[in-house]
Formats: sequence, C-alpha cells, structure tokens
Amino acid sequence: MRLYAQTPARRNRQVLVDLLAMALIATAVWAAFVVRETIMLLAEPGRKAESSGESLARELGNAGDAASDVPLIGGVLKKPLHAAADAGSGLADAGVSLQETVTQVANVITTALIVVPVLFVLLLWLPPRLLWIRRSSTLRRLAEAPGGADLLALRALTGPPGALAKLPAPPGGWADAWRRGDRQAVTDLSAVALKRVGLRP
Repeated sequence: MRLYAQTPARRNRQVLVDLLAMALIATAVWAAFVVRETIMLLAEPGRKAESSGESLARELGNAGDAASDVPLIGGVLKKPLHAAADAGSGLADAGVSLQETVTQVANVITTALIVVPVLFVLLLWLPPRLLWIRRSSTLRRLAEAPGGADLLALRALTGPPGALAKLPAPPGGWADAWRRGDRQAVTDLSAVALKRVGLRP
C-alpha cells in the first residue's frame, strides 16, 4: 500500500495537505486547552471560599471547644461558636461546589472545541486521502496483472484528453493504435493513466 504519490508535484501536494491537516488539528487542541485554562480561572473564587471556610470552621470550632471549658456558661458560649463553625463549613462546601461546576463546564467546552474542529478537518481530509490510496493500489495491481496495461490504456483513452494532447499521437490516433494493439501506444497510454494518480510505470 502506497501512502504518497511517486510523481513529485502530486506527492508535494499530498504532503502539504497532510501537514496542513495536522497543523489544524494541533491548533484546535492547543486552542481548546487555552480556553480551558481561561475558564478554570473562574474556579479561583471557589478555591478561596473553600480555604477561607475551612479555616473559619476550624478556628471557630477550636474557640467553641475552648469556650466549653468556661465554668457555668461554657455550654452557652459553645453553641453559637459551633453554629458559626458549621456556617464556615457550608462556605467551604459552596467553594468546592463552584470548583466542580467550573471544572465540568471547562471539560464540556474543551471537548467540544476539540471534537468539532477535528471531525471537520478529518471529514475534509481523510476521505480523499483514503480514496487516493485505494485507487492507486487498484491501478498498481491492474498494471501488474496480465493484460492490465491494455485496460490502463483504455482508461487513459476514456479520461480527460489533456495529458494525451501533450504526447505525439501515433499514426491514425491513439484509439486506432490501441485497437491495433500497438505495444508502444499501449505503454504510453498506461503510463498516462498511472501518472494521472501520481504513479510511475
């Protein structure tokens, strides 16, 4: 199986298109991760809220535990401090929730920004490449098969006349030479058919 043409002009075009497709895919992935990093900046308030809430809950919890040691009114002092500590824990939980939400949004947007452009590039680039690979393999097998040169010559005769116009036609024309089985004409015509897809005889 041949991945690239043998003729320089067609091979260069194929390599250029392949490199362009790879560059577009790499750019799409890079841009998606840049957008993800930007979105993740929105999680910073959540991280600060989580840190502040945990710190507040810890300090108020310690203060409540210390207040419980005060004779007679320790239980009374302890309750509001522990209630405030619970509020601090709630603040920390809200910060965690915000971070999780931002992360989920960032993941969904990043996935979309990667999948959509990559699929678009693949749909434009891959089918023609696979079609050329299949066609070139078929023509190469045909060229190597018995009587394949005659079929390739017929293919050249029924295709666009541009390439034939550049060759000096045999007496009576290409079609007549092919019907007569002129080996030189058949060889030239099969070479034209192969060259159209970028292959050499």
